[in-house]
Amino acid sequence: MTGRRGGLLRQRNFRLFWTGESISEVGNSVTIVVIPLVAIDTLHTSTFIVTLLTAMVWLPWVIIGIPAGAWVDRLPPRPVMLAGDAISVAVYASVPVAAWCGLLTVAQLIAVTLIAGAATVFFNSAYQVLLPGVVDEADLTEGNAKLMGSREVAQIGGPGLGGLLAQAAGPVTGLLADAVSFAVSFCCLTAMQPPRDRRSGGPDAGGVLDGLRFAWRDPYLRAMTAFSSLANLALTGVDALLVVFLVRTVGLSSAAAGLVMASLGVGGVLGALVARPLGRRFGTARAMLIAVPGGLCFALLLPLADKGPRLAFASVAMMCAGCVIVIGNVIVDSFMQTYVSPDILGRVTSATRAVGFAMMPVGALLAGVLATALGVRAALWILTALIAASGLTFLLTPMRHLRDLPRRPAEDSVPAMHLEV
Repeated sequence: MTGRRGGLLRQRNFRLFWTGESISEVGNSVTIVVIPLVAIDTLHTSTFIVTLLTAMVWLPWVIIGIPAGAWVDRLPPRPVMLAGDAISVAVYASVPVAAWCGLLTVAQLIAVTLIAGAATVFFNSAYQVLLPGVVDEADLTEGNAKLMGSREVAQIGGPGLGGLLAQAAGPVTGLLADAVSFAVSFCCLTAMQPPRDRRSGGPDAGGVLDGLRFAWRDPYLRAMTAFSSLANLALTGVDALLVVFLVRTVGLSSAAAGLVMASLGVGGVLGALVARPLGRRFGTARAMLIAVPGGLCFALLLPLADKGPRLAFASVAMMCAGCVIVIGNVIVDSFMQTYVSPDILGRVTSATRAVGFAMMPVGALLAGVLATALGVRAALWILTALIAASGLTFLLTPMRHLRDLPRRPAEDSVPAMHLEV
């Protein structure tokens, strides 16, 4: 376990991994703002098309999320991640090229988000398998906290940078910045020493649905997946409308909207800083039960936002949401990486994410329907109410009786998984 100043950042492999991921996350944060702005300012699309683009990012999890986990469990994770980075560089760079040639269409923008989303499915599934091979088990919580902390720092700078790029050089320039960030991630992964493979006897060739069966039977994973499904539906709906709300309803400039959206990252950094102390002080299960229901209630402030002092409602709502999301992610990811056997970690990770992320395109499309029928602000009232309600699901699970989430030997998990054929 690392104990010196700087912790895991003193380790070359983790430092390269962290650097590549951090820079890539800046690019992703730029894209969150820029893709809707390309649709709104460059292609002059409707609100429904903007929400459709958000849905396309997450649709691949529904289509290929579960089989992707089986592939990741059969292959070394680093080459899978390198392929994902290379594909993302190519598709994001195609948008500014097409725009500069006067050939950009809505169809291409939808295709880009769909293909990049598919690459992300494989990348993120492999990411969960690679990290336990880069750091020791005792350092997983620190590793996850550092990675998520830098991700949230990117959430602070990325939206603001995206808004400034869009205002200064046009929205498509931001997608070129994202392509460069994926290229940096590719170079950092290439420079790493091959991480150790924690799987027993090499990659496992088990069934595609084994991860889904395991997650369904396990009470903790089942509860976490149920929560993420409801929360993701509502949060993605809010994300799909946020730029439209801030720019068209509230009347902010692109740069100002990006700066307001950066509040999410401020909360995320705070969440990364307090996740480990909260887990140690109250226990990991209790920290989830305290932080998630309480913090998500502040989402209800978002629809109250308007120009002037009321704009603070949007910043506070996003800051609290960012804090809670990161606390939950640090605890849940560290739990899964120790609780689940390395032989099926890819399948369990992709299965739980596929189920949770399957609700994200539904949420984006629901947001479009609600905004079209009721207006953007009314749609946000419904969606933020769902966000607040989602935090109550943990109160109905076995976690309410525990101080800490359990740590179970991996060999206890695998045989049980194969009882059901």
